[in-house]
Amino acid sequence: MTLKAAILVISETASKDPSTDKAIPALSEVFSQSGGGQWEVSKTQIVPDSVLDVQRSIQQWTDGENPLNLIVTSGGTGFAVKDVTPEAVSPLIHRHAPGLVHGMLAASLAVTPFAMMSRPIAGVRNQTLILTLPGSPKGAKENLEAVIKLLPHACTQAAGADSRSLHAGGIKKLEKDAGVSAGAKSNGTHGGHSHSHHHHSHGHGGGGGHQIPVAHTRPEDRPPASNDPNAGPSRRYRESPYPMLSVDDALKVIAENTPNPEVIKVPVNEDVVGYVLAADVKAMESVPAFRASIVDGYAIRMPASGQFAKGTYPVSQISHAQASDIAELKEGTIARITTGAPLPPGASAVVMVEDTVLKSKTEDGEEEKEIEILTSEVKDGENVREVGSDTQAGDVILRRSEGITVVGGELGLLASVGVTEVEVYRKPVVGVLSTGDEIVNHDRPGELRLGEVRDTNRPTLLTSVTATGFESIDLGIASDKPGTLEATLREGLQKCDVIITSGGVSMGELDLLKPTIERSLGGTIHFGRVSMKPGKPTTFATVPIKNSASGNRLDKVVFSLPGNPASAVVTFNLFVLPSLHKASGITPAGLPKVMVMLEGDVKFDNARAEYHRCIVVAKRDGRLYASSTGGQRSSRIGSFKGANGLLCLPAAKDSGRQKAGKGETVEALIMGKILNELDFA
Repeated sequence: MTLKAAILVISETASKDPSTDKAIPALSEVFSQSGGGQWEVSKTQIVPDSVLDVQRSIQQWTDGENPLNLIVTSGGTGFAVKDVTPEAVSPLIHRHAPGLVHGMLAASLAVTPFAMMSRPIAGVRNQTLILTLPGSPKGAKENLEAVIKLLPHACTQAAGADSRSLHAGGIKKLEKDAGVSAGAKSNGTHGGHSHSHHHHSHGHGGGGGHQIPVAHTRPEDRPPASNDPNAGPSRRYRESPYPMLSVDDALKVIAENTPNPEVIKVPVNEDVVGYVLAADVKAMESVPAFRASIVDGYAIRMPASGQFAKGTYPVSQISHAQASDIAELKEGTIARITTGAPLPPGASAVVMVEDTVLKSKTEDGEEEKEIEILTSEVKDGENVREVGSDTQAGDVILRRSEGITVVGGELGLLASVGVTEVEVYRKPVVGVLSTGDEIVNHDRPGELRLGEVRDTNRPTLLTSVTATGFESIDLGIASDKPGTLEATLREGLQKCDVIITSGGVSMGELDLLKPTIERSLGGTIHFGRVSMKPGKPTTFATVPIKNSASGNRLDKVVFSLPGNPASAVVTFNLFVLPSLHKASGITPAGLPKVMVMLEGDVKFDNARAEYHRCIVVAKRDGRLYASSTGGQRSSRIGSFKGANGLLCLPAAKDSGRQKAGKGETVEALIMGKILNELDFA
């Protein structure tokens, strides 16, 4: 059986100039010379030292209909600042393979103690085995040579082969078939040469000044970490395996992985407000559809001379702004007419009532009989709104991507020109779920028992979803038991496009959302940590779901927000809202950003960007001013009382200073109505 392998080189230098790469030739040589004729290198690629680029390449090769058997990466596994390969690969792994890591390290340690500077990863994603190798071509070659004879067996099992059949002949037969034996030196070419101390770095520059981290246990003696929700607390990750993204990078990932808007047709009624048009809209009818008067007065017919003569004229008929049969207006007579009413056939202009005098009434005294017109300066077409003068049939009245709002008159415009149906982008349906056995409904009567917490996040998030114009579904509270959480999520994904959960995304033994999404639902965690305060554990994932109507598979979006109330509200506004906007065609996506002047000093967090709750007020000088709502602890929902904005504060380590002072101008995101100082005068 021929196995398909891919080589992924991670290097800033080689990504800019592929001719400098030596890893692909070196590793290809190992497959051809030491692989026993079982390997075909079907894919090669070079990417920069970027978590997203690495993950994107790997997922292309592992998540499709025809996954590769093996992916080996080279580079980015050392301690240099740009070395991010382990952080990129680890979250993608479904089942870790510490034995292969130990084998590669043992082979390298036989050559140089600097092998201890390496940070290799090995494991299986779906049906594909992934190994991270050093960036040094020699180091990468030796690591691969150390394990290559065992890889066909591992890849065959990962692809779904029956283990009982594979092991039928016992371990000795497996060793013989693989060409290895117990106690034998690994099949390398360690002929006495030495390595660069960048042995497990990216190998294309950088490094220097490494220090060996001190640990009191050996990796092989530690229980392997697992993201299996059924594995129990002894197997859980002791630290987050997910790389820490900046807020900007997290927003890019969300934009890239939020499904594109779906086009639907909806009737033109009050429910169309809030939608975004998916196609230009043309007028079905002209407006006005008839010649209409723009004043109250008298319709006249111009004589053949084109010069109207003032004088007294009989009132032959009346035209009101309502459907009625109107006779032709004869020359020498006039018709009383109201604003908006159709002109009688033959009428040329309208004289304002202010330019007339009543001369006589009918015998019953109820109607006007004769009217004196006091001016002869009336022009043809005067005070007349011509057919289509507002809108012509066939004119484009609204453009694609324009929104239908409650204040812009779009609904009235659509209705006025006879449009009864429009193409719009469907708004996603959003489910909100709280997790945790300690969570109880906020309105449950009686006192709380020890450890119980009233659910504030779910009602708050449901309100936030509805207030921003989207349909929300209350998915209730899910237990921390793996099967219960999985069942709740599966049910929610069938009726919702987006699910927002809160809680269960930290490192506790009962925080099961991430492993449930990855292992039980087959989803992809696109990021699991963000360098921000509050909201560090925020998680964004997509889960493939089969469409019951079409049978096609489509991605549903899951946002797992932190359980602390302030964190949940901040991350909803910062991350969930832009995704909902993109999915429904709203641009620009997310909260509006403005510049505000600080009313007092605001300290920066040392390590993370902070989104500080504030009150924004427009003052008499025309500028916006912001004041802090006080203590910003993530569990303190009271910090949102009155808050209508979030100050965007950089980390102290990035800004080079500890605070922004009173009178300084900073960026702020606006969550609600801006207060006006004049309202308090």
